[in-house]
Amino acid sequence: MASSTQSPPIQSPSTRSPRPNLAFRQLRGQRSPGEFAAAVRRAAREIGERVSCDARYVGRVEAGEIRCPNYAYERVFLHMFPGRTLADLGFSPRAQVRGRAARAECEAPPSPTVIRPRGTHHPGTPSAPSTPSTTSNTSTPNNTNKPHTTIQLYESHPSGSDPRACDPYAIQTHEESDVRRRAFMTGSTVTVAAVSLGPVGLALGGAAEAAARQGRGIGEAEVGAVEEAVRKIRLLDDRHGADGLYRRAAAPLRTAYALLDAGTTRQSTADRLHAGAGELAISVGWLAHDSGRFDDARSHYAEALATARVAGDPALEAHAFCNTAFLARDAGRPREAVRAAQAASRAARHHGSHRLLSLIALREAGGWAGLGDRAGCEQSLIRAHALFERGASDTDPEWMSFYGRAELEGLEAQCWSALGDWERAAGHAWRAAATASSQTPQFTRNIALYTAELADDLARAGRPDEAATAGLRVLALLDEVQSSRIQSMLAATARVLLPHRRAAGVGGFLERHASLPRAV
Repeated sequence: MASSTQSPPIQSPSTRSPRPNLAFRQLRGQRSPGEFAAAVRRAAREIGERVSCDARYVGRVEAGEIRCPNYAYERVFLHMFPGRTLADLGFSPRAQVRGRAARAECEAPPSPTVIRPRGTHHPGTPSAPSTPSTTSNTSTPNNTNKPHTTIQLYESHPSGSDPRACDPYAIQTHEESDVRRRAFMTGSTVTVAAVSLGPVGLALGGAAEAAARQGRGIGEAEVGAVEEAVRKIRLLDDRHGADGLYRRAAAPLRTAYALLDAGTTRQSTADRLHAGAGELAISVGWLAHDSGRFDDARSHYAEALATARVAGDPALEAHAFCNTAFLARDAGRPREAVRAAQAASRAARHHGSHRLLSLIALREAGGWAGLGDRAGCEQSLIRAHALFERGASDTDPEWMSFYGRAELEGLEAQCWSALGDWERAAGHAWRAAATASSQTPQFTRNIALYTAELADDLARAGRPDEAATAGLRVLALLDEVQSSRIQSMLAATARVLLPHRRAAGVGGFLERHASLPRAV
């Protein structure tokens, strides 16, 4: 029998047998694929993502059929396993799976479908600068310096389509398209952060490098720049919320600690620099906290606490513990919240600020509420009010500028909400929003937060029409404010109001909420 003159077919990478992803399987541990999928969905909700992860998807990842996840799953996985890269999770580099080269290897590439970002672009709005992925300290390589002529997003294949496609579960896209898409979605907040924080970070970096290179110490000018960076971050957060600021604020923080390493010429300068770097770490930690990056926030707060201990600075220590208590409450660790608040109280004991002790008492109240301890919560609230009524003083820390009657009412509302007393919570949330609007209108983010709390409390108290009205007021502020916390609260309110969609105003709120562009 004559041998065939035809050459054997060349097997493309997309048709070769997949290599199992053992690293990802190890991370799953003893959990079943279904249990792990549930953990993925919970992690996605924590950072405002929506993924339809199930046991089948987990199995396909572990089998190596999904060589690189799409961007939504990437953000979720990096949030679940902070400090790891996609390679650490067993995935292939995106450049090997995505883009023109990968598509050329596929024997049956899908038809391109241009997917436009959700939301409306306003002509004349400046494009935000390219920023890294915003869910982990580990960022994926950025190819924005490479020329691209067209940007197309490829939809995933429906079930039963060509099995030889490159990555059936992933949206195929260039790195540049994702960067542009993130910049478009975050909008003006990132632009403001870039303009306001970029020059600070660069100036501090130059000073630190020059000092280290020349062997000289850091002086008053550099310390003043660190302190100004702290003020600038707080101001931008008050106006715009945390989501677009976090990555930009990390650069001045790194520089501040580089200044500490370079050393100072005088002890008074060293003390100020330690305090400034610690406050900057707390500010960046708060941006991470408010944008749902709890692990990052915990790391920054711990860094600030270590700085406080090294410098022997009880005021900085009290601030770090105070924020740690707030984070622990939000992260579902109420007992840790109580302990951290009590540690903050001990550190602040001799500071002489009644307002600081009042705020710390509210942090403790939040922890007791999370534990369901009504008596402990009420005792802490009574103490917080009594200390607050003693008034402000010159010893109040600069960072407490946000803490007034509105914040007191807002934090108390959160306590009663955690205890399930919705009517009482709604009363305090209404007072918080009204007070903030009249006394501190520049704190746009806080006004939105208090009003979102009010909407949720009203919805759960069985007053859907009033809840929808409050929710619409929050939606009107979201052009100015980018906060995952507020967006999560609105999403929860929308779920509660869904059965009441026929009530007055509720349908309009649900429709407007559903049309919101989702941050990516």
